[in-house]
Amino acid sequence: MRKRILEILRKNTSEAVSGEEISNILGVSRTAIWKHIQALKNEGYEIESVAKKGYVLKSVTNKMRPEEIAAKLKSKYFGHKVYYLDSVKSTNEFAKTIAGENFENGTIVVAEEQTGGKGRLSRGWYSPHSHGIWFSVMLKPPFLPQEASKCTLLAAVAVVKAINKYKGVNAVIKWPNDILLNGKKLVGILTEMSAEFGKINYVIIGTGINVSVPKEILSEELKPLSVSIADCAKEKIDRVDLLTDILKNMEDLYEIAIKDSFQPILEEWKKYTNTLNQEVKVLAPDETYYGKAIDIDEDGLLVVKKEDGTVVKVLAGDVSVRPATAEGRNYQ
Repeated sequence: MRKRILEILRKNTSEAVSGEEISNILGVSRTAIWKHIQALKNEGYEIESVAKKGYVLKSVTNKMRPEEIAAKLKSKYFGHKVYYLDSVKSTNEFAKTIAGENFENGTIVVAEEQTGGKGRLSRGWYSPHSHGIWFSVMLKPPFLPQEASKCTLLAAVAVVKAINKYKGVNAVIKWPNDILLNGKKLVGILTEMSAEFGKINYVIIGTGINVSVPKEILSEELKPLSVSIADCAKEKIDRVDLLTDILKNMEDLYEIAIKDSFQPILEEWKKYTNTLNQEVKVLAPDETYYGKAIDIDEDGLLVVKKEDGTVVKVLAGDVSVRPATAEGRNYQ
């Protein structure tokens, strides 16, 4: 009902719409319309009541409500079903609780705040209220389970393309799932999957984006490591605009992967990465070694040439790759 009321008010921003007219369109009483208008005001919408004329929508909420997402969506099905939460432990964890249902492909879970956001290798992800985009996309891809990790690469390309549209922002992808800005972590992506007998039941792509996190609310540990888009952007960032751009990019890439292959996505990923041709230190469960990142293969694995000349493939879920700092080493 509130979504319909907002649609009516959006179409008539230059003049007031009477409660009677809205009630006739929606087939409910004027009292019901008034109650919904009050609820919308409480959610942050500025709706002016003009005597003897009706209601005018002056400004919308700064929250990432489903009504605002729907009004700006450019995608065909990504983000058309939204679970909106003011606060949640983790959007990925919430998504997993509803994944057993017959959810629509491209369903998203979006929250204003995560109290227990997580990254790869069980690391935490700080997600303060209203200062970022914390969301998960739920998919039912026709890929084989071993191909699920490519969804992380797909998401990284979708996000970095949308972020770099803002003037002054030049983010890069650090393999496998981080996006950096000025050498600091801007975005984290965590892909989780349920599969059996060679079939994927679902894939959940969780993404955390620091949009405008104030330095003063960061811990001393995070201050030197974290960055927000607003720190570099020379224009205002609208969180809903950015989210809907990402969803459109992600949907386009997802359809390419299904209809064609992952190869075009891998080639685009290479354009945005800062990992290839760099010296790296690989921290694996059973060994640590140095080498040079020379490529990413068709499965999204990082190809590293070790110091002894042997070439190995690095599995994202098993290692951490960091820029090598040791002097006197030959990585050619």
